[in-house]
Amino acid sequence: MKDKKKLTRMLLVGLLIILACAWIYPIVMILINSLKLESAISTNTTFDMVNGETYAGLENYSKAFSSFGFMQSLGYSLFITVTSVAAIIILCSMCAWYITRVHSKLNSFLYYLFVFSMVVPFQMVMFTLSQTADMLKLNNPFNLWIIYLGFGAGLAVFMFAGFVKSIPLEIEEAALIDGCTPPQTFFKLVVPILNPTMVSVAILQAMWVWNDYLLPTLVLDITKYKTIPMLIQYFRGSYGRVEMGPMMASIMLTIIPVVIVYIFGQKHIIKGVAAGAVKG
Repeated sequence: MKDKKKLTRMLLVGLLIILACAWIYPIVMILINSLKLESAISTNTTFDMVNGETYAGLENYSKAFSSFGFMQSLGYSLFITVTSVAAIIILCSMCAWYITRVHSKLNSFLYYLFVFSMVVPFQMVMFTLSQTADMLKLNNPFNLWIIYLGFGAGLAVFMFAGFVKSIPLEIEEAALIDGCTPPQTFFKLVVPILNPTMVSVAILQAMWVWNDYLLPTLVLDITKYKTIPMLIQYFRGSYGRVEMGPMMASIMLTIIPVVIVYIFGQKHIIKGVAAGAVKG
C-alpha cells in the first residue's frame, strides 16, 4: 500500500515537473531571443541558443528603455495597476463586510450578483463597455481604475465575504460596546484580520491588471495612451519595421515584476483563496 502511494506521488510530481517545464519554456525562449542580435532572430533561428556570434549583450534592453515610449507606458501601467488594486481592496472589503454582517434579501441578492459576475465572459460586454467608457469620459489611464473595479469586484467580494464569515461576531460586538463606530470597527479590527486575504486579492488583481491587453485597447485612445502590453503589440522601429530584439527585451521587462510578485506572494495566495473559499 505504501509502495503504491509512493509510486502515485512520484508520477504526480513527474507530471507537475513536465507541466512546469512546458510553462517555463516560452519564457526561457523569450529571454534567449532578447539577448540575440536583431539579424539572428528569424523563423529558422528562433529556437537556437545564444552564441558568441549572435550575442547582443544588453543592447536590446537599452533600446527598449530609451525608445518607443517605454517609460511613459510603464508609468501608465503602474498608475492603473496601483489605483485599480487599491480601489478593489478597500471598496470590495468594505462591501463584503457589510453584506455579510447585515442580513437582508437585498444584500443576499447583491452577493450572488457579484458571484455571477465572475462567470460572465468579457466578450459579452466589451463593445457596450467601450461606448459607455467614451460617454462617461473613462477612456484615459486616470479613470480606468473605475472599470477595473467593476470587473474585479466579483472575485474580491467572494473571497472577502468568505473570510469575514470566519471572524467571530462577538469580537465586533465587543468593539461596538466599547464605543467604536462601524468605520472604526472595520478599519481597526476587521482590516488587520483580513490582511492575508487582502494580500492574496492584491497579488491576483495586480497580475491581471498589469498583464491585461484587451480592456485598455478597447477603452483607451491608442494614439495618446499605451500600457505596457499595448506598447509591445505596437512595437515598431524605423520605417514601421518590427524590431524583434527590443520587443523580446520589453516582454522580459514586463514579465519580471509579475514573476517576482508571484514568487514572494504565492503562499499568501494559497492561504487567502483557501480561507475565502472553504470558510465561506
